[in-house]
Amino acid sequence: MKLKDLKHNFITRLSSTYSIEEIESMFFLLLEHTYNLKRIEFILNSDIEITKENQVYFKQVIEKLSKEIPLQYIIGKTEFYGLSFIVNSNVLIPRQETEELVHWIINEASKIKKKEITILDIGTGSGCIAISLAKNIKNAKVFAIDISEDALKIAKTNAQLNNVSVNFITENILTLKSLSGKFDIIVSNPPYVRELEKSEIQKNVLENEPHLALFVKDRNPLLFYDSIAMLAKNHLVENGFLYFEINQYLGRETCELLTSKGFNTIELRKDLNNNDRMIKAFI
Repeated sequence: MKLKDLKHNFITRLSSTYSIEEIESMFFLLLEHTYNLKRIEFILNSDIEITKENQVYFKQVIEKLSKEIPLQYIIGKTEFYGLSFIVNSNVLIPRQETEELVHWIINEASKIKKKEITILDIGTGSGCIAISLAKNIKNAKVFAIDISEDALKIAKTNAQLNNVSVNFITENILTLKSLSGKFDIIVSNPPYVRELEKSEIQKNVLENEPHLALFVKDRNPLLFYDSIAMLAKNHLVENGFLYFEINQYLGRETCELLTSKGFNTIELRKDLNNNDRMIKAFI
């Protein structure tokens, strides 16, 4: 079997489950993963003979994809903000919207004229936010909290993989009364999808990614924002910033919550899809 035949088989087998664009994107990610070939190099190498071992591997991947298991979990890694991250079912797969939040923070941090910038990431998961900030803000001292020991194992591995230092802490942010020290920046992408919004979630996300990191009860969808805002109010330095990724339907409500906690300068930003997605606030 040649590479071009492998691609045709891949598309044919998965066409009833995914769009052609999604299938081709997954195929070329796998191609880079297995043969270190980029999309642009495919045509010049389309007559390469596929080894029996890789034929078996692609067959197994197709079977998993047909069950809508995310490709990132199948290959065990993904990219975020130009860095490589190990992922499994204990952590959310990092999203483009979160990259936008990280980019915003990095740009704003460049304006902070201090020898050392202290940053706290709450609900770190794979560590994608904390590690990306540590990698790109050279004078940052970064801390990261998560309730899940399994998630923190992945985050610690990712920090080593990307050669950065992050201080990881196991804590339940909903019961935590105080933090050790003060921070220039506190950031969080907490669970914010309401139970009533489950119907909008893709099957591959709903059935594979950790619900602990995704969902909140309909009756109190901002409970994480409430707890984090209270802590931030007491543990941000003067002129320190609080950043959130938010539920696109709850931008106004989240701003009102922050106002009620004493944050009087609040900026709400949209993501590339024109959805309310990010907030920056300070007192």
